[in-house]
Amino acid sequence: MTLPAINASLNATAALLLILGMIFIKRDRKQAHGYTMGAAFVVSCAFLACYLYHKYSLYHDTGKANTAFAGPQPWKTIYLVMLASHVLLSITVPPLAIITMRHALAGRYEQHRRLSKITLPIWLYVSVTGVLVYFFLYRWFPA
Repeated sequence: MTLPAINASLNATAALLLILGMIFIKRDRKQAHGYTMGAAFVVSCAFLACYLYHKYSLYHDTGKANTAFAGPQPWKTIYLVMLASHVLLSITVPPLAIITMRHALAGRYEQHRRLSKITLPIWLYVSVTGVLVYFFLYRWFPA
């Protein structure tokens, strides 16, 4: 399995864990929710480490840190809009996730609940669009 495929798998796993964590809290299974969201955070950290290593390796091997989109123009526009929103929102996920989790761990459940209504959709969007980026670049329109 290549690093991009591993990264997509980690993003997909994070997305599934986020959804599962949401289901657990809606069913008042707080301990399961906490473990699942903690696992989502660990998986996302593993993704970030693999992603940064992939960028380093790609630059080292090719002199370029990014993979060019090889698809036709109508799809390129869709891809670039999605990529731009993915990148911009991905910058917000680590601080949002950390602050949201710190509220929960400190027992500040009202603040945790309020911030999670912002954090969860952004984190989920970034995880899902990360998988889509992989499919656009390596499966649907490979170079």
